[in-house]
Amino acid sequence: MDEELRSLARRLRSESGGSPAFEQLLTTADREELAQVLIEFERPLWARELAAFRLGCGEDPRAFEPLVLLLNHRDPDRCVAAAHALAKLADPRTPRAAAALATNERRVAYALVPVRLLTRLRAPESVPALITVLRRRLAPGDPHARVALACVEGLGALGDARARAVLESARWHPRLSAAAEAALARLR
Repeated sequence: MDEELRSLARRLRSESGGSPAFEQLLTTADREELAQVLIEFERPLWARELAAFRLGCGEDPRAFEPLVLLLNHRDPDRCVAAAHALAKLADPRTPRAAAALATNERRVAYALVPVRLLTRLRAPESVPALITVLRRRLAPGDPHARVALACVEGLGALGDARARAVLESARWHPRLSAAAEAALARLR
């Protein structure tokens, strides 16, 4: 069992109350059993999350939609687990979905994990989405400094020159100046 699954198991075991159904979903090798959980009526969230995570890490495309929903969840632990499974899944739709979630202004409070996933994916959608999100975060009084910092760090890691203008603007933001300087130094 890898570290991500161990961490997920600890959290979900508590949520499930240590039920036998939890242990069955955690240990089964039957992908059909896991996939059935995703479509059954009235399954608890912990069961759907565990099934989607395991299928995603096993590169089963049936996990894509449930994982994207979890990527946009208000619980950061669920978002992180979903991002990990989506990265393993390697579905070509993932970058587009992550970009849509990251750039949705109505859900910006939950954009941190999608922003980090875009950096990890290094997809064609990554740089334009991070630029868009960062540009919006540079507005005076914007309360989402962690999202802005993740964008700056992500753009630095991606090293794409298209980010130069927005990173130059970020240099003058008190919370972002050091990270923006470092990111600018990494541009090609």
